[in-house]
Amino acid sequence: MLPTAFHKLGLAATTFAIWALGAGSAAYWGLKISAHNQSASAVPVGQDAVGSVDSSAVSRALGTVKVENAPAVLAPVVSRYTLTGVAAVSASGQRGVALIAIDGKPARPYRVGAVLEDGVLLQSVEARRATLGATTNGAVLAVLELPAKK
Repeated sequence: MLPTAFHKLGLAATTFAIWALGAGSAAYWGLKISAHNQSASAVPVGQDAVGSVDSSAVSRALGTVKVENAPAVLAPVVSRYTLTGVAAVSASGQRGVALIAIDGKPARPYRVGAVLEDGVLLQSVEARRATLGATTNGAVLAVLELPAKK
């Protein structure tokens, strides 16, 4: 009697699997055909219907503020400057000298507050790093660090 019960259970599972595959296939193709018919009925919009967009009006609507006399955008600051040494560092970092090479040229000494180039000055010096910014107390443009000791 036991083999007959397993046989009936196997037959029921097989029948269920066949019906599930059939229903899944019908649902798939029904959705595929339905999506195709909807996209085919869409009417393309020409360029003239869109109109022109005023980018400054969009900018103002999104909250951007026009900045006058903004410094020119330089190449990535960190890639242009190399810190090769620091000297006479105070605890606050407000006094000191950093040896900085620009664009692979020989390193030159710069005091805190000295201008390296237009829009870039030495903000502070610490034991193994120097901070560059557009102004003395402004935002930090880059932090240069000495290479790790070997």
